[in-house]
Amino acid sequence: MSRHGKVTVVGAGFYGSTTAQRIAEYNIVNEVVLTDILEGKPEGIALDMNQSRPIEGFETKIIGATTTPDGAGYEAISGSDVVIITAGLPRKPGMSRMDLLEVNAGIVGGVSAQIAKHAPEAVIIVVSNPLDEMTALAQLKSAFPHNRVMGQAGMLDTARFTNFVAETLDVPVAAVKTLTLGSHGDTMVPVPSRCTVNGEPLSRLLPAEKIEELVTRTRNGGAEIVALLKTGSAYYAPSAAAARMAKAVIEDSGDVMPVCAWVTGQYGIN
Repeated sequence: MSRHGKVTVVGAGFYGSTTAQRIAEYNIVNEVVLTDILEGKPEGIALDMNQSRPIEGFETKIIGATTTPDGAGYEAISGSDVVIITAGLPRKPGMSRMDLLEVNAGIVGGVSAQIAKHAPEAVIIVVSNPLDEMTALAQLKSAFPHNRVMGQAGMLDTARFTNFVAETLDVPVAAVKTLTLGSHGDTMVPVPSRCTVNGEPLSRLLPAEKIEELVTRTRNGGAEIVALLKTGSAYYAPSAAAARMAKAVIEDSGDVMPVCAWVTGQYGIN
């Protein structure tokens, strides 16, 4: 397989490290850089991941780099085609995404400035919460064109809606097509009218009350996991969504997927 390009994942927590591993296993880029402010953590995780290459059969090399708030270490991200920002505090039970605004704004703002300095041609994918606000902040701090900064939102929420429908009807997830738009939060909009199961409209298969239950569960999908885990938040499905977005950018695949985007008149929205 031909490999080209470089992806950086900022933040070596569960979310970031899982995202880095997924991208490496795609085997489509030469390097995946994993950064963190905890000295030695990204280097140790990268060493562990690289030792999985003979087992999983991929050649992409993972490089760990410790960074500091004043910018030291960020030279490792130079030349990145995509930078995924996962850095920031996760939610705890009872917290909303907006409760993270103040602390994560400082983190994401600082990271975005370093991306602009060291990887000025990159596409930024933001996953830190509150997602919509952090995506807008990343664009402002990086001063990148709006079409090079996006947030991982609708793809994850769509996947959750799809999974809930598939489980309810006991059908393969591949048979279900759904769409979730809007904010990555309480105001997200799962769109039942765009949901089909083996080509059949969902409204013909489930009563309206049950569909509304699935919509509500989708909106609360992240909080449900946080409540069960008690420490930390979801990262398997979110990392899959972030990695899939990065793959689409690297391959210039033309895939259509819902994301958090700063629109400037497109679709009549400004």
